[in-house]
Amino acid sequence: MKIPVFELKSQFRNIKKEIYPAVRETLKSGFYILDRHVTEFEEAFAGYCGAKYGVGVASGTDALILALRSLDIKKGDEVITTPFTFFATSEAIYGTGAKIIFADIDLGSYTIEPKEIEKKITRRTRALVCVHLYGQPCDMSDIKKLATRHKLKLIEDCAQASGAEYKNRKVGTFGAAGCFSFYPTKNLGGYGDGGMVITDAKETAASLRLLRAYGSRDRRRYLVHGYNSRLDELQAAILKIKLKYLDKWNTARRNRAAGYNKRLARLQEEGFLVTPKEQKDSRHVYHLYVLRAKKRDALRKFLLSNGISTAVHYPLPLHLQKVYKGLGHRLGDFPNTEIATSEILTLPLYPELTEDKIDFITRKIGRFYGK
Repeated sequence: MKIPVFELKSQFRNIKKEIYPAVRETLKSGFYILDRHVTEFEEAFAGYCGAKYGVGVASGTDALILALRSLDIKKGDEVITTPFTFFATSEAIYGTGAKIIFADIDLGSYTIEPKEIEKKITRRTRALVCVHLYGQPCDMSDIKKLATRHKLKLIEDCAQASGAEYKNRKVGTFGAAGCFSFYPTKNLGGYGDGGMVITDAKETAASLRLLRAYGSRDRRRYLVHGYNSRLDELQAAILKIKLKYLDKWNTARRNRAAGYNKRLARLQEEGFLVTPKEQKDSRHVYHLYVLRAKKRDALRKFLLSNGISTAVHYPLPLHLQKVYKGLGHRLGDFPNTEIATSEILTLPLYPELTEDKIDFITRKIGRFYGK
């Protein structure tokens, strides 16, 4: 039995009767950039999240960069974020010229710890980028209070958390901007790159639209230095269809995560594993099923020998990456992050993952630990 970490073909087979006509219609239309499909998807996704405006862009990375730019984050500013995230989060901050300031995570949720954020705030701090990692919402009550008290721009990196909720409210709606990725493996993924920023501020949405189109409103006059970062019509047409299924797929992910947790409970009780735990007031959507494991690397090798692919998201924290050597961090600066990176393991999880495969995976894990 071969079990990949991600599997996208099954989902496509289930909805291809809707996808093919949408693609054909878009190709026949002759309009491929910023036409009706983009507008309709922007409105639909923003409405789904509970935001007033959605601005489609070329990727989740661009969503972060443009959000920061639209909020006037620039050289000389400091922006706090987590060292335990995908590189795009910090790269976007770097792209504005601002200084990246890391704050450690809570080891239970793997998301940024509010108490650690507060320690990092200075008179130069202008913004905070919190990351809803693996589909788990951050502690938005305390983070929102911090941002308000210190007058910080709050940006939510929701790349892995489409549909996740905190206190019955969709992520992406707590701050000045929420940034999403539609990379194919995401809970709501296209068939190529794509992203979106949602906001309730009319002026922020207008700035985002300006920035995504070279800094111009009419292709003749250029008001600012912008980017070529536009969600294309084909991706928007596809994502508009897939959005209808997002809640169903997220529920399936949650069910499969619960299946893993149930089967691995004994190994957790005996100290071999730490399975993911949904935090208080949150609705985790399990973009990834990530546990912590004793003898992680040996376990990963054993599972692969039995046809089970796994991954490590992420093996080297950002503060120890060569590119950030200039920030002056060293091993030990962010202990919770470093514990996580040494132990985490991503198991296969997607809506189409069957019960018999979860049984197979968990039996092999038990066998590795002699149980």
